[in-house]
Amino acid sequence: MVVLIVWVVVAVLAVLALGVLAYGLLGARNRLVREIGLLQRDVAPVAAQLQTALAAAAAARTAQQETRSGQR
Repeated sequence: MVVLIVWVVVAVLAVLALGVLAYGLLGARNRLVREIGLLQRDVAPVAAQLQTALAAAAAARTAQQETRSGQR
């Protein structure tokens, strides 16, 4: 009888520990998702400027190559 009580207590403690662990992991996941959203919002303008600058550099490089091709 005592062994059965010990096993029940161990099972309850194990379930309780797993529940606490799951609660903590889900909270951390939600915080991470929120932080990633905020980071994307902060980085979006910089990424747009970078894309614009890359497009301008590519256009300038193409124009320069066309100019060099015409000089030959």
